[in-house]
Amino acid sequence: MKYLSTRDRALRVSSAEAVKLGLSRDGGLLTPETIPQIDGEFLRSLTGVSYQERAAKVMALYLTDYSEEELRTFASNAYGPDKFDTPAVAPLRKVDETTHCLELWHGPTSAFKDMALQMLPQLLSAALGKTGEDKTVCILVATSGDTGKAAMEGFADVPQTKIMVFYPKDGVSKVQETQMVTQEGANVGVCAVVGNFDDAQAGVKRIFSDPKLRETLAERGYLLSSANSINWGRILPQVVYYISAYCDLLRDGEIAMGSRVNFCVPTGNFGDILAAYYAGRMGLPVGKLICASNKNDVLTEFLRTGVYNKNRLFHNTMSPSMDILVSSNLERLLFDLSGENDAEVRGYMEALNTSGKYEVSETVKGALQEAFWGGFCDEAGTTAAIARYYKEHGYLIDTHTAVAAGVLEQYRAETGDTAPTVFVSTASPYKFCDHVLQAIGETPKGDGVELLEQLNAVSGVAIPKRLAALKGKTRRFDLTAEKADMDNVVLDFLK
Repeated sequence: MKYLSTRDRALRVSSAEAVKLGLSRDGGLLTPETIPQIDGEFLRSLTGVSYQERAAKVMALYLTDYSEEELRTFASNAYGPDKFDTPAVAPLRKVDETTHCLELWHGPTSAFKDMALQMLPQLLSAALGKTGEDKTVCILVATSGDTGKAAMEGFADVPQTKIMVFYPKDGVSKVQETQMVTQEGANVGVCAVVGNFDDAQAGVKRIFSDPKLRETLAERGYLLSSANSINWGRILPQVVYYISAYCDLLRDGEIAMGSRVNFCVPTGNFGDILAAYYAGRMGLPVGKLICASNKNDVLTEFLRTGVYNKNRLFHNTMSPSMDILVSSNLERLLFDLSGENDAEVRGYMEALNTSGKYEVSETVKGALQEAFWGGFCDEAGTTAAIARYYKEHGYLIDTHTAVAAGVLEQYRAETGDTAPTVFVSTASPYKFCDHVLQAIGETPKGDGVELLEQLNAVSGVAIPKRLAALKGKTRRFDLTAEKADMDNVVLDFLK
């Protein structure tokens, strides 16, 4: 299968090239030229098999440069018991008769990013061989909290790679920051950026699109790539867990084959919910995709009005991984909904770059509202959702999962839709101990990793072992840079 740039349909690369490049050199996102189709027989074949087998089968439909045997090996490596604390890998927790929660935080960094970032390094390493690449790949990552640690965990000491992570200074939780600045590995680097996530993301995109910088790095023997969800190798493994969730519902007798299931997804960069959209495009019986935002509600307004406007106040919230005003993966959705009209997509992206806003066509707006429903949950609503789930269901959820839970209630109240619904849990509550403790009526006694034991004592919920191991770890990285100096940080890192 070939992959096209959202800004130039004439540009076509192989699946291995798409994984290796991460971002198209014209600034567009690489997207599959066709969407493979699945049916009831395919889904039935997956109901009784492991998550690893499901991943290999689904990914093989898109990665035609890779054999299914290779993908089975990669899936076994990525999702094995040494990485994930449950054989289910992405288990479903039943909340009530029509509501399930998809837990995606059982991997090594206790966040959903592990679902893709334990797989991507293996796909990339294989892609280097398949494309005859002799340069060292430098992975550049902008993170709003979880991607950075998950990417470093996946790429640490992987041959022929280096990884540099940029995160917003004072814009991630204490546990998230501790995870990043204590990361081990000879090939990793971390830098705080003065600004917010959008500043870090814009800086990484600027570096990718700078031909002079790329030429300089090529002379030094380096090739740039990305581990953000702009890389198709990040989106595809996420498609798997929506199909897997549906298969689990079938297996457990919660739904009948063909029953439509809604998915409610907390998202900032739109990658996680885009994966659910692609699963639906493949033929998975998806009902409504409920897009849950926090106080940074740019996506809610867009889905309701067709106007994307980043010109608004940026809020630092208790769900920092969603504190984003420029949702990169919308570009892939716009490409699909516009009938792969690259000129139309270029126009939207140019308008966003020059004026900070764009308005989609009536055709695209109608398609958006057919597939999606957007809502947001403010700080008070997030706190209330954590408290309610803990009190009524004995279920401890983090601040991002709480946004999804809150928005799901709004959706049901407004629409009356009682269809089976899966809402997505993207992080362990232990990554945001202070806010979770306060929400369940406790006063935090300390800060950062020292709160892990307090939350454990109060809730009785086990601390993820790798988070528990953070206590006393030595800080390795203290670098801070202005956003304009990010290119110099990369040049110093790749001397």
